[in-house]
Amino acid sequence: MADAKVIPFDDDRSRGAAGKAPARRRGPSGRRRGDTAAVREVAAVPEPQPSPDASGASGASRASGAEADGAGADPAAPSRGWDRRIAGGLAFLRRRITGDYDVDEFGYDKELTDQVLMSLLRPLAQKYFRVEVKGIENIPSEGGALIVSNHSGTLPLDGLMMQVAVHDHHPEGRHVRLLAADLVFMLPVVNELARKAGHTLACAEDAQRLLEGGELVGVMPEGFKGIGKPFSERYKLQRFGRGGFVSTALRAGTPIVPCSIVGAEEIYPMVGNAKTLARVLGFPYFPVTPTFPWLGPLGAVPLPTKWTIQFGEPIATDGYPPEAAEDPMLMFNLTDQVREQIQHTLYKLLVQRRSVFF
Repeated sequence: MADAKVIPFDDDRSRGAAGKAPARRRGPSGRRRGDTAAVREVAAVPEPQPSPDASGASGASRASGAEADGAGADPAAPSRGWDRRIAGGLAFLRRRITGDYDVDEFGYDKELTDQVLMSLLRPLAQKYFRVEVKGIENIPSEGGALIVSNHSGTLPLDGLMMQVAVHDHHPEGRHVRLLAADLVFMLPVVNELARKAGHTLACAEDAQRLLEGGELVGVMPEGFKGIGKPFSERYKLQRFGRGGFVSTALRAGTPIVPCSIVGAEEIYPMVGNAKTLARVLGFPYFPVTPTFPWLGPLGAVPLPTKWTIQFGEPIATDGYPPEAAEDPMLMFNLTDQVREQIQHTLYKLLVQRRSVFF
């Protein structure tokens, strides 16, 4: 397997097959017949009717008296809740089997992401890493925006945690469409899951189409230099490329939202890099940590660090003329502004942090 190549974000060359998924639409129509059937099945369950007692008082009156005594809970409510869940789950499975669901031209499957992928990632974010989210109000409620974040952690879990944070904490429940390196789309299983979750290749063409379509796009310009840096250089931002993300935001006229993530650096403290083994496997690096590869698969379990994700003040780009995207000095200045804002926020969060794990 050849060395993984990171396609520059501002590379305008034509992409390979991994760069763009053909438009697909599952099912003859956008209607979800399974949902309708499930609702009818639940609606067909008759509600219990109150019966009058000997004194003429109805069951509803007795229930009101019971509520006053603290015992007015409906014993059938949990059963009906489970009925709805089971019916919804069966309807979901029916749609997956029959193909009655939609994906966009990039392969994004919103229903699968909401009901399955987010449900799997949410306990990791809420219970394991205990992610604290700040500045979510800086992400616009509608329209496109480019979220630029630091990258770290040996494995790219920080991008997934940012996706969960935005979806669960933003008032509009928005989704982040991450831009990933070509290695992601060369790995079996990972390739398909990344497409289903809305991710696409880190190239200017895909990013601009998503931004102009009103999507939130997430990019981590450090790339492999960020997640593969040694533990001794934690929270020190690497080079942000040639500013391709700024050029794309200028062309689309969308704001740039800096994002700083603290906690990911310590999940896999990288103390070494087996470069020879990395070349053999075709990886950009092969991490050596205090637990991996010494403990085998157990060493791949991340440490339960405490995370903080903070979204900074957006940087507007719609006030620049169209030709500004070709101005190298402007791109350099904006890139440096975004990088400095992220670095400053990282230092601020580190000072405020009580402990790596609390």
